[in-house]
Amino acid sequence: MNGGESRPGEEPAVEDPSIQARAARRYQELLALLRGTERVAVAFSGGVDSSLLLLAALEALGRERVLALTGRSSLACAREQRAAEEIARLLGARRLVLDWDPLAIAAVRENHPGRCYHCKRAILSLARERAGEEGFPVLVEGSNRDDRDDDRPGARAVRELGVRSPLREAGLGKDEIRLLAREHGLPNGDAPALACLASRVPFGTELRPGRLARIDAAEERIRALGFDQVRVRDFPDRAMVEVTGPDLARLDDAAVRGQVARILAELGFTAWAVDPAGYRQGSLGGPETRPAQGAEGRREPRAKRAEGRGKPWDSGGRP
Repeated sequence: MNGGESRPGEEPAVEDPSIQARAARRYQELLALLRGTERVAVAFSGGVDSSLLLLAALEALGRERVLALTGRSSLACAREQRAAEEIARLLGARRLVLDWDPLAIAAVRENHPGRCYHCKRAILSLARERAGEEGFPVLVEGSNRDDRDDDRPGARAVRELGVRSPLREAGLGKDEIRLLAREHGLPNGDAPALACLASRVPFGTELRPGRLARIDAAEERIRALGFDQVRVRDFPDRAMVEVTGPDLARLDDAAVRGQVARILAELGFTAWAVDPAGYRQGSLGGPETRPAQGAEGRREPRAKRAEGRGKPWDSGGRP
């Protein structure tokens, strides 16, 4: 859990005064950077990073000089779209939704390892063009200090297009961003990280609208059972379910397993398994061992990750 986060029924954690002071100082640096832009468009996903960036832009420049731009496509989960709408409304920000089709790009549709570069470059190019049309010459996005050494292809697109990253320029890291978001009353200060739906599909497996919608529906419905963070990895007719460590024990309950099994079966998955290692960000980013085939719906644990600790599950969700 990030600093200051607490679960229902627990006393909120006390913030570290040194972190609070550092975050406050860097937030002032962020405001100063934004004031130097005069008019700014914010690439706004509804995540905590871009939410804090939008809040700061509005504080620094005022509503008339800030425009939020949100991409909407088959790769965006419904939860993220709802968050973007809610937070923009809460902040009183002017927001435009950019409908686009990333699957029209071959490298994205075919799910190449470099898909993030092509996807990020396309949506930022679209956002930059629309921002210019609306009279906003500067486009900013929400990368932070902790992303600096992150070797993600999307970061290259940001650099190539000259899009600015004020959170990173101000030296703000993720823990500080979450702290500031809580202090400013943003509802997603402690929200679990979101990622595009393509991250649930192994590289080389074609991305199709129906497949992506099924993944999104599965995660929405399983999360509604009370799980904090859920990922449903598509292999492609079989599902690998990831939940955070504290929630893994809940899936030992036969009634909960039965509910998850029904959800996945109704959405067309022929069998499923729980990843015993739990949710890990970017867990499909490297080589994967696919679920075993032709084994009555049973799964082999992921290579070098599960270390034999996983329970294979059949198509009915029974161990």
